[in-house]
Amino acid sequence: MKFNITLASIALSALFAGQAQANGFVNGAFESGNANGWTVGEGYRGDNDNASLSPSQFLPGGALYGGGESRSGIVTLGDIDPIIGAALGNTVYSGNYSYRAEDVYTGGYASAVSQKVSNYTDKDIFFAWKAVLENGGHENNGSAALFITLHDDTTNENLISRFYNAGTDGGGVDSRFSTKDNYFYTGDWQIEQLAIGADRLGHDFTLSLLAADCYYTAHTGYAYLDGFGNVAPPIPEPTTYGMMLGGLGLLALAKRRKDKQAK
Repeated sequence: MKFNITLASIALSALFAGQAQANGFVNGAFESGNANGWTVGEGYRGDNDNASLSPSQFLPGGALYGGGESRSGIVTLGDIDPIIGAALGNTVYSGNYSYRAEDVYTGGYASAVSQKVSNYTDKDIFFAWKAVLENGGHENNGSAALFITLHDDTTNENLISRFYNAGTDGGGVDSRFSTKDNYFYTGDWQIEQLAIGADRLGHDFTLSLLAADCYYTAHTGYAYLDGFGNVAPPIPEPTTYGMMLGGLGLLALAKRRKDKQAK
């Protein structure tokens, strides 16, 4: 009896040790205030059309990789999108920070961000994104574009795959997007959820995002990413965000009045 109990204890210890070795998300919501835990990269897309682009080309080792993340960066809660403005809403999904892939101005480039989780044993994977794609009157293959994939590395399958472009006919976006001037944008955070079935427990998964300007070097494409994890984090109440924006506006107005009085 003691021998059987000992064997059972060893088996349970091995099982829990195996689960403990599973690698979870590292800074999945960028709450460290940087991109630590993520693989980032950028490069010049040149005349490569959208059909030939992928995030891996702009990450270290990729054919179009040109360096780190000088064109991307951390976004702080309360930051207003410089192109769409308040219509884009909150640029942080949850917490205090998110990540913007690619800059908001210069065309002709692309930026990627990616993270792999190994031996995954939770039941769900979540992440959230927003995008702004400038429509410069180009056909779909040469326009600003967004690529997002959640890949099962163990079975070599794309389980979530999103591709949008700012082609002139509007056919490269869907109902997720609104329009302002020459821009397509997602005013709401797009929440993606993947339920992990029993047949995928213990697999490796990689989330990758690529935001690309048009290849005519004149029109921008960029995206915000947040909330990569095993549960959907709570989002700020709209009233709270509105009050925060209103408070910032009042502070700016008070400063302007003070400056005028000082003159």
